[in-house]
Amino acid sequence: MRFMPISFVKEGTLLGKNICNEKGKTLLAKGTRLSSNYIKRIKSFGIYSIYIMDKYSDVELNDIISPQIRSKAIIKLKETYNSFEHDYSNNNLYNKNSIDKADKNISSISNIAEELLDDILCQKDIMVNLVDIKSADNYTYEHCLSVSIFSIILGIELGLKKEHLKYLAIGSLLHDIGKTLTPSKILNKNGKLTNQEFKIMKKHALDGYEYLKASNKIPSPARIIALQHHEKIDGSGYPKGLKQEQIYFLAKIVSICDVYDALTSDRPYRSAMTPNDALEFLYANCSNHFDINLVRKFSNKIIPYPIGTMVKLSNKNIGIVKSINTGFPLRPKIKILSTNNTIDLMTQKNIVIESIVYNENEALA
Repeated sequence: MRFMPISFVKEGTLLGKNICNEKGKTLLAKGTRLSSNYIKRIKSFGIYSIYIMDKYSDVELNDIISPQIRSKAIIKLKETYNSFEHDYSNNNLYNKNSIDKADKNISSISNIAEELLDDILCQKDIMVNLVDIKSADNYTYEHCLSVSIFSIILGIELGLKKEHLKYLAIGSLLHDIGKTLTPSKILNKNGKLTNQEFKIMKKHALDGYEYLKASNKIPSPARIIALQHHEKIDGSGYPKGLKQEQIYFLAKIVSICDVYDALTSDRPYRSAMTPNDALEFLYANCSNHFDINLVRKFSNKIIPYPIGTMVKLSNKNIGIVKSINTGFPLRPKIKILSTNNTIDLMTQKNIVIESIVYNENEALA
């Protein structure tokens, strides 16, 4: 099984992973042979990349959390975010009924955070070795879930206590709730935002915080995550322009995971970055945006070239990643397609991975 942008998928390709809606119902099953109509249908879901099965990769990549927890989380996030938008639009945000409803929704999110945390904690030495498939319609909820998963994994790597891991889980699930008030034409704009549009966009952090502050069911640290997840260590972030240690530690964690997931996700206006390129972006911005120590810890948990990935090497050979060298994810073992020999990039130090290959013709050239 390997990850492939839908633009490279050919008729007759076998689907490698179920495509499901937010309720967990299978829309297209793993093993389906993709006709042109099926490919068009996938695009109509707002899905821009999928997993496929082919002769080059017979590896099964497992989800980090169970499908049941994923479905439950997406449904509850959608309900909570939509409830906030509805009450705001009707000027009912702070009346008793709305606050009671918000308390109930946030209690449910807190329970889901607990389930997420327990599901991840029971897995030993967990690594992120696949990119989550997101649909355009549910992008915000799926993004928040992914950010929560990454944040928990990074928090575990940092040795945080379970209480703080739960704050991290709740805050990251709700960190973008303020975006429900941001016009979709701004969220999905194909191009740079104008100064006025960016001013509107920046409101979402404070909008979300003010809503969460009205509920006594959400712990204060989780609210602060929603408020500060766009702050940057050089003071150029928003909404407060905080610097360095002024930024809450858990918010720094969510900031990194938020940017990584956004970069590795397909959007209507741009294609996803590869995990390796997204990590390079994080490192390149450590002097002004991110805490370098947290980025290093985060990169320890990411496998930029998952097993089964087709890659082009600096010596122009095409190969398949066969196994990962622990602690050195950029230097895996590669099976060369032209010779069937396997080389270890830990010992072949003059060879590096240049790019991920999606076009089968390159492999056959």
